[in-house]
Amino acid sequence: MLWITGGLTAIAALAALPALVIAAQVAVAALPLGRTARRLHASHAASRQDRSTDRPPLAVLVPAHNEALGIRGTIDSIAAQLLAGDRLVVVADNCSDETARIARDCGTEVVERTDLTRRGKGYALAAGVAHLRAQELPPAIVVVIDADCRLQPGCLDALRHRVAATGRPAQGCYLMTAPVLPRAVDVVSALAVLVKNRVRPLAMARLGGPCLITGSGCALPWAILQTHSFDGGNIVEDMQLAVDLALAGSPPSYCDEAELFASLPDRPAAFVSQRRRWEHGHLRTLLRQVPRLGLAFLRTGRVGLAAMLVDLAVPPLSLVVALNGALACAGLLAFGLGASWIPAATSAAALGLLAAAIGVAWWHFARPWMPFRFLLSVPVYVLTKLPLYVSFLFHRESNWIRTARSSQATPD
Repeated sequence: MLWITGGLTAIAALAALPALVIAAQVAVAALPLGRTARRLHASHAASRQDRSTDRPPLAVLVPAHNEALGIRGTIDSIAAQLLAGDRLVVVADNCSDETARIARDCGTEVVERTDLTRRGKGYALAAGVAHLRAQELPPAIVVVIDADCRLQPGCLDALRHRVAATGRPAQGCYLMTAPVLPRAVDVVSALAVLVKNRVRPLAMARLGGPCLITGSGCALPWAILQTHSFDGGNIVEDMQLAVDLALAGSPPSYCDEAELFASLPDRPAAFVSQRRRWEHGHLRTLLRQVPRLGLAFLRTGRVGLAAMLVDLAVPPLSLVVALNGALACAGLLAFGLGASWIPAATSAAALGLLAAAIGVAWWHFARPWMPFRFLLSVPVYVLTKLPLYVSFLFHRESNWIRTARSSQATPD
């Protein structure tokens, strides 16, 4: 039994590490600001009131594939925050509907792209950047907004000033809202996105670390786009770009003041398709880029690379819960057969940390819009995700697929 105990303990300890990271990040994000931090935050908020000396022009790129249903609302949401000299460019990518015409009717610049063999958001964004590069006066900053998003007041302004102040890319607070008639799994999914896209990046920002790019709401200095761009063949091109930028010395920073929302799909099949693309892309990027970040850290000693490595090395929350739950069961079975209690206790402790972290995240960040009863559905939500992770082993998603939806986002 000694070798069984040793092997299970090692595996349980390894699986517990992501749980420890998530719990630590939630704790840091939930801590109240100290007196000095509150003064700095108030000073930063006050400085945003005076925009007269810091108004670098920006261009907003909106990649859109068959988004005729909601593109007008997205354009209106963005246009309301544009300043003189700003631009809005919609990239109608392989569209077979009225997306391009509606965008033109709204008075925006439109780039139409048709290439059925090279499809996806990354290719659309590359076409948008090429369009801007061909202009006589390119913008100082480029902001990427997905075609199904709605911006909260001050979103573009916050991103503009963060990039101008740091000279680095900035990622806004990109969240999901549940459909009008939500299932429990939809509400829990919105909470999981909040943990990933707000709570954990907020903790990294408080610790002075970089963040990953989470898709919509990313702002990049034009100078950086001259040497780095989106990987059209990557189904999570945003996450890949964040790693590339960090390795190049320009890691993205998190901007909590820049809020924007999209709606989760209201069709179960579309929900599964979206999660499959997101989570397969996340796992594939984790496997490929964590070693790359590790080698770069050993070579350069840059702490920011180690911080991004730790953040990226955490698998999706549901997978962390599922792994530790399975190992807890295996540990209990081994204990019943005469092995040590240590593996079971390690995995049980990791599950306890995860439960506490989810509870704290809900209490501090989601309680106003998420009733407590939905937390009871977390185990069911995790179980519904298991086929996605099994399929990653045997049939990985490698193609970009547009998420089908019949409703658009409205912030709560």
